[in-house]
Amino acid sequence: MARKRKSQIFEREEEQQPPPKKARPTETSLPEGVHHYEALEEVPWDLQKYWQQGYSIFSKYDDGIWMTDDAWYGVTHESVANKIAQHVAETVSNSKSIIIDAFCGVGGNTIAFALSGKWKRVYAIEKDAATLACAKHNAEIYGVSDRITWFHGDCFEILGVVQKEKVTVDALKAIVGQFGVIFASPPWGGPGYRDAEVFNLESMEPYSFSHLYKSFKAVTSDIILYLPRTSDLRQIAKIVEGSKDAGSKTEVVHYCTNGTSRALCVYIGNWSRLTLSDV
Repeated sequence: MARKRKSQIFEREEEQQPPPKKARPTETSLPEGVHHYEALEEVPWDLQKYWQQGYSIFSKYDDGIWMTDDAWYGVTHESVANKIAQHVAETVSNSKSIIIDAFCGVGGNTIAFALSGKWKRVYAIEKDAATLACAKHNAEIYGVSDRITWFHGDCFEILGVVQKEKVTVDALKAIVGQFGVIFASPPWGGPGYRDAEVFNLESMEPYSFSHLYKSFKAVTSDIILYLPRTSDLRQIAKIVEGSKDAGSKTEVVHYCTNGTSRALCVYIGNWSRLTLSDV
């Protein structure tokens, strides 16, 4: 993304921020599968519209942000990630001091949680090695890498939902159960969700809403799920209310940019209620 196309808004913001800790990398120094596209002609045609939104995704893009090609489809825009982090910090129970980003991707939400200053520790889990390398690198650019512990692997195995020898982190599972919140921005199964007026959450691939809910509920009572804006709210209510552990509050919040909803978050558990002015 050429520097000359950077908006004046982001130029003003960057003037107030400290210089990056790392020099801008060259393409040849990047791990396999990782890119930092600097010009439109470098970008695969199906990613160009996402790349052109690059500064709204990461305002520090020009400082050397790393991305995989798949990550462009799912990364949370920075303004949305920051708003979610703010809402979570303001409404979470005081007894909660750590947060798990179960599908951390290239680090959009993880970085926002670390920047919020709320958490004693942010734990980020990612299954794909190249994507995790991007997240670690991007956290360094934002100056928060020292606040994050990274795990490479399947979140269900690491958190002990699926027991696997030498993979499950028992100490992490124990502290999450008592002191932790799980945030999950799972794969939605490709761009097909956009065509649905009301999206069937049980059709998400590879993890349905019910699978995510039951799995994470086995670890902690406090969960945030980041889902398509057209998600079927009746399905959410039916699955959550049908749980034996029902009784905790569930709140759905849409997150918008330029007056249009990008996605919604389902807050499940012991949360203070957001007021309209907060959203």
